[in-house]
Amino acid sequence: MGILFIAANLRVPFTGIAPVLPLIQNDFGLSNSAVGLLTSLPLLAFAAFSPLSASVAHKFGIERTLFGALVVISLGILLRSAGSAWALYAGTILIGTGIALGNVLLPGLIKRDFSKNMASMTGAYAITMGASGAVGSAVIIPLTQAWGWPIALSLLVAVPLFALVLWLPQLKKHDPVNLSGPKKSATVAVWKSPLAWQVTLFMGLNAMPFYVAVGWLPTILIDHGISATQAGSVHGTLQLATAIPGLILAATLRRLKDQKLAAVTTSLLVAISLIGLIYAPNLAMLWAALLGFGSGASMMLGLTFIGLRTKNAGDTAALSGMAQCVGYLMAAAGPLLLGQLHDWTGGWTAPLLTTAAIAIAGAFTGMMAGRNVQLEPGSSSN
Repeated sequence: MGILFIAANLRVPFTGIAPVLPLIQNDFGLSNSAVGLLTSLPLLAFAAFSPLSASVAHKFGIERTLFGALVVISLGILLRSAGSAWALYAGTILIGTGIALGNVLLPGLIKRDFSKNMASMTGAYAITMGASGAVGSAVIIPLTQAWGWPIALSLLVAVPLFALVLWLPQLKKHDPVNLSGPKKSATVAVWKSPLAWQVTLFMGLNAMPFYVAVGWLPTILIDHGISATQAGSVHGTLQLATAIPGLILAATLRRLKDQKLAAVTTSLLVAISLIGLIYAPNLAMLWAALLGFGSGASMMLGLTFIGLRTKNAGDTAALSGMAQCVGYLMAAAGPLLLGQLHDWTGGWTAPLLTTAAIAIAGAFTGMMAGRNVQLEPGSSSN
C-alpha cells in the first residue's frame, strides 16, 4: 500500500495543474512561453536529479529517501499555491525534484522487495500512477469552481501526506542501499554509439508529444470551445490510457522477433491522435485515449530497449543514464516549443502539426531502435 500511494504522487502533483493553467495564466498575466516553462520545469528537474537519486539512497537508505521525496513534494504543492509568481515556479521545481527521486527509486525498491512478483507490482504501480492522475485532472475543476485554483491545487497535498503516514513504519529500515548491485563498468562508449542514440532519440521524440499533451491539452480543448470540466475529464482519460499498455505489452513483446513494428505503430498512433485534435476536436476523448495508449506503449518500449540492446549491467546502466537524461531534456523542450509556436502563430494548428511531425520522427527512430541487435564493445557500426 505504501508503494502504491507513493506511485500516486509521481503523476498527480505534476499533471493536476494543467486543467487550471488558463486561469493561472490570466491571473499572473503570463505569456504562453512562460506557461510552457512552468510545464517544462518538472521535466528539467527530472533530468537534473534523476542521476543523483541512487547516490542519495545509498547514503541515507531508500526508505528514508522516499520519505524525504514525499516531504519535498508536499512542500512544493503548498509553495506553488502561495499566490505569487515566484512561488508558483519555485514550488513546481520542488515537486519535480521529489518526483525525480521517486521515479528512480520506486522501481528499484520493487525489484528488491518483490522480485518474484515484479510484473504484477509494476503493473499495479503503472495503473495507480495513471488512475491517480486521471482522478486529479477530473476533480481539479470542480474544486476550483468551489474555492479557486490556489486552494484547489493546495488540496492535492492530501495525497503525499497520506502516503507519508503509510510510509512511517518503513523508516525503521534505513540501511544504505546500492540499487545497482556490484559496481560494473560499461564496455561500450554509449555516447559514441549510433544504436544508443537511436534508443535515446526514440525515448525523447516520444516523450515530447506526451508531455506537450500533459501540459497543454486542457488549454487546447478550452480554446476549441470545450468546457473546462470536460477538458479536465479528457485530460484524465489521457493519463489513464497510459497505464493500459503495461497490462498487455510485456507478454506480447516476448513473442516478437524484433520490436520495429511495435515501435512504429505506437509512435504513429500518437501522431494520428494529435492531427485528430486539430481537425475533429469533438472526438477529443477518443484522441486522448489513443494518445495516452500510444505514449504509454512507447515509453514502455523505450525502457525495454535499454535492457534488450545491452549485454551486461554496466552497459544497461550507461544507456539508461544517457537515454533518460537526454529524453527528459527533449521532453522539457516540448511544452516550451509548443507555447512559443502558439505565441508566434496565434493558434494551435501549427504547434500540433509540429508535435505530430516529432512523433513521426519517433517512428523512424523506432524502426532503428527496434532491430534485434545489441551494443558491441568498440563498435560504431550499430
